[in-house]
Amino acid sequence: MEGSSFGAGRAGAALDPVSFARRPQTLLRVASWVFSIAVFGPIVNEGYVNTDSGPELRCVFNGNAGACRFGVALGLGAFLACAAFLLLDVRFQQISSVRDRRRAVLLDLGFSGLWSFLWFVGFCFLTNQWQRTAPGPGTLQAGDAARAAIAFSFFSILSWVALTVKALQRFRLGTDMSLFATEQLGAGAGQAYPGYPVGSGVEGTETYQSPPFTETLDTSPKGYQVPAY
Repeated sequence: MEGSSFGAGRAGAALDPVSFARRPQTLLRVASWVFSIAVFGPIVNEGYVNTDSGPELRCVFNGNAGACRFGVALGLGAFLACAAFLLLDVRFQQISSVRDRRRAVLLDLGFSGLWSFLWFVGFCFLTNQWQRTAPGPGTLQAGDAARAAIAFSFFSILSWVALTVKALQRFRLGTDMSLFATEQLGAGAGQAYPGYPVGSGVEGTETYQSPPFTETLDTSPKGYQVPAY
């Protein structure tokens, strides 16, 4: 786990490539990056087939060009976002400002949540259009590409939801530690140290006491007289 205030206490620390590659967040980003390629790649390569009436190309998803465009845009956006957030994760240790770290975590949280929702919409949209697609030569030719795009759209939902959960955990951890640090600093700054009791400035002789473990010396001991000359 990161330190207080979104890990600002560890800013400037050297990045360990092995530990960074083994982080669950890094593995999820790489998986999401691969899933995005598996969605828009088949649509771009085999998602458009010839119509029965001529050489005109149409989308394999029920001839709905919007379905193909939506799938390509969603996958390409996820591809670029995963690459950008991977670079942000690499540079995150070098960010010393707590405010900038909080903005980075909020950006990750917001984008991951939005793309999880869009992947769910895309999966439902592509599945619905594929079910309505009439069988034909073009459908049989591009059927594997369409099914692959639908399958990896579903996998993308899971990976982006997991990224959203990880970002939410980072945000909660950073916020709790920041509030704890703020309360401690506020209490320390506002609370005065207990001072010594202040008197009137004039101390009487009765306020002083004889030092401990001392005996009072008798100036005239018993049995001894001063000789008179």
